[in-house]
Amino acid sequence: CSKRPQRRWIAFAMPVTPARDRPSCTSGAEACRSGVTSFAVVSIPAEQDTSFARLVSLAVHDLRTPLATIFGFARTMERAGELDERLTRYVELIVASSEQMTELLEEVGLAARVAGGRYDPVLADVDTLELARRALPSATGTGVIVTTDAATVERALASLAEAARKHGLVDEVRLEVDGHAFSLEPVNAQAAPVVLGEQLKDLGAAVAVGAIAALGGSVELSGERLLIRLA
Repeated sequence: CSKRPQRRWIAFAMPVTPARDRPSCTSGAEACRSGVTSFAVVSIPAEQDTSFARLVSLAVHDLRTPLATIFGFARTMERAGELDERLTRYVELIVASSEQMTELLEEVGLAARVAGGRYDPVLADVDTLELARRALPSATGTGVIVTTDAATVERALASLAEAARKHGLVDEVRLEVDGHAFSLEPVNAQAAPVVLGEQLKDLGAAVAVGAIAALGGSVELSGERLLIRLA
């Protein structure tokens, strides 16, 4: 007897078109852009789990071992204290770059799990103001206790804040907490499509939007304020 093929569910980021949502608070040609990103769910057969998302997950897994070796030996050399000033600086750069690579692999791995329908959040109770201050120490507002994947949300908030600052060419951004919601500003017209993941120019921001949606939350632009809501 043959069995009907099993199916998996994969979420893909889909920019909302002007016909599907009200335009963002901009002027001129930019007024035709939507400020909201939604997520569509697409069904694919299980036998097609040779997907790119799965391939990326395997690559991330395999890259961790050589990266850990590089990091470990660099730290050993750093602690030995037998290097001259120039070589010490080189080792410090290797350590810093290894840590940065580890963070990038975490981002790519999370994106692959979300896209492949294999994201299994580690849920715990956390205060939203405390969570915001881990991401951006200057965060203000009033928090509440929520049950969520704290590490993922913290990384998402930090990535969105950094993307808004870097791509908006501003000196600093503000993060305010109101219960389950976070307000990030300014997110100007230059930064908005990158922060929302509509233009893939920032890995952290693109992964953050998908991760928040996978946790049942939402990311929406209102004027120059980015509203991040948790489930």
